[in-house]
Amino acid sequence: MTSQLKIDFVSDVACPWCAVGLGSLEQALARLDGEVRAELRFQPFELNPQMPPGGQDVAEHLTQKYGSTPAQQAALWSQLCQRAQAAGFAFRPEGRGRVWNTFDAHRLLHWAGELDPARQHALKRVLLDAYFGQDRNVADPEVLLDAVARAGLDVERARAILAGDEFADEVRERESHFLSLGIHAVPSVIVNDRHLIQGGQPPEVFEQALRQIAAGAA
Repeated sequence: MTSQLKIDFVSDVACPWCAVGLGSLEQALARLDGEVRAELRFQPFELNPQMPPGGQDVAEHLTQKYGSTPAQQAALWSQLCQRAQAAGFAFRPEGRGRVWNTFDAHRLLHWAGELDPARQHALKRVLLDAYFGQDRNVADPEVLLDAVARAGLDVERARAILAGDEFADEVRERESHFLSLGIHAVPSVIVNDRHLIQGGQPPEVFEQALRQIAAGAA
């Protein structure tokens, strides 16, 4: 018997561990094929909601926010590249140049989710690849429109969304909702509105957790 699970993946396009967590979750769901069917939805979270349009140098940003040194940043990035590769993402070995605002990316993800969860999933992967694999500015409308095209979505509709403030209120409401639930770090994976799995866990952790949740739901 196949169990149906609702999965809310709360994350940010600017979060490298979110890419790792997503790839691991995808691998776990593939292993559970036939046992678990998942309704996967991507929910917004902004690591840097006050980030200006011009962004910020990544080394400067990490030093200000976490107090880390360039050597520590390089070591962590090397670790992240290895974890990302195992999870199916190819991060730029030389890292990112800048940190960008992601609010418009979340508006487009919300729109895509209303149309088709599979397209939302595709757009999420494309945006993560643009940010961490290609070091592209995901606050740039042209970069976002290219991502929309690569995900198989309507570029002209996306252009109209970016030209205004459509879905801004919806994104802020979703962000506030998950903050009110105590979500202050991402990725946060919420299963059936009850079970929380946090962090860029290995596939085995997701697999075990989802199997246990599915057994309990049954």
